[in-house]
Amino acid sequence: MLTKEEVIKLLQPVKDPFLHRTLEETGGIVEVTIREEKKHVSVKVAISKTNTGEQMQLQQQLVQILKKNGATTVGLRFEQLPEEVIRKYQPAAETEQEKALMGGSKQPHFIAVASGKGGVGKSTVTVNLAMALMRLGKKVGVIDADIYGFSVPDMMGVEHRPAVRGEKIIPVERFGVKVISMGFFVEDNSPIIWRGPMLGKMLSSFFKEVEWGDLDYLLLDLPPGTGDIAMDVHELLPTCKEVIVTTPHPTAAFVAARAGQMALKTKHEILGVVENMAYFESEKTGEKEYVFGRGGGQKLAEVLHTKVLGQLPLQQPYEEEDVFAPSIYQEDHPLGKEYHKIAAKIVAKVEE
Repeated sequence: MLTKEEVIKLLQPVKDPFLHRTLEETGGIVEVTIREEKKHVSVKVAISKTNTGEQMQLQQQLVQILKKNGATTVGLRFEQLPEEVIRKYQPAAETEQEKALMGGSKQPHFIAVASGKGGVGKSTVTVNLAMALMRLGKKVGVIDADIYGFSVPDMMGVEHRPAVRGEKIIPVERFGVKVISMGFFVEDNSPIIWRGPMLGKMLSSFFKEVEWGDLDYLLLDLPPGTGDIAMDVHELLPTCKEVIVTTPHPTAAFVAARAGQMALKTKHEILGVVENMAYFESEKTGEKEYVFGRGGGQKLAEVLHTKVLGQLPLQQPYEEEDVFAPSIYQEDHPLGKEYHKIAAKIVAKVEE
């Protein structure tokens, strides 16, 4: 019959399903009791998350190990590890999860661009932030995760579809930025009628099945609000940081606060708020007209305990012959310069 010491030795190499550390490292074997007459082993185990499918799998694994080594019956009880142990190993575990998602390639900085409602220019901010980061010398990719309302390819003037090499999808490159979007896989702008689980699989495929190469930044243009895709991003990318986009209008800022609060609840760091359509500046008089009101961005930043990264006026990109990119602001454009400042602030914060 197994001894207490033998039970501990057998179970110590087993890994916590969430922290990816052995039970020896986490101190996860809390208590072992042996009843020799009935060849019964009772073990209390501490893990980082209880009452999950992963706990059930771990339970089966532990029972098999003990029965294989002489126990007739096994009793298992689970409790949560102390917070200090979880905090100690959580960051490394999250990075491992994201590396596995990206196929073991270089780990980029993940930045999600979110908003509370549609029509505030979130996708415009995403593509121009990507361009500004690229102009700062960074290797940048964009995932158009707004699966129902994809618009990134059109905004960037992408006219080609991704190639397939072996089992990997090669993202389209435009202006030095790599792009993947649901729009590449839909014929003739057809409506998307998928439900949550199918959408989650598509989002996961954008990571696992795309050959991103070495990126410094991977930006995600999220759907507005706090629906299934936003939840999937929070689950898939624990270390993802967020930029929240709003207009100055109080209602837009109020709704955007929900997206920000969701980020805070899931422990995603908010890098700051971008106030889009902040004002219109007359070319004739030079006066600013606050078409959508004032103060929404600052108020939102205060609610979310963050800062306003930039206030972007209403302006069109310069028209260029032979270049189709309806929403990309040129480097020397006033808004191009504003995006440069925002990107520089983000790089300083992320890479500090």
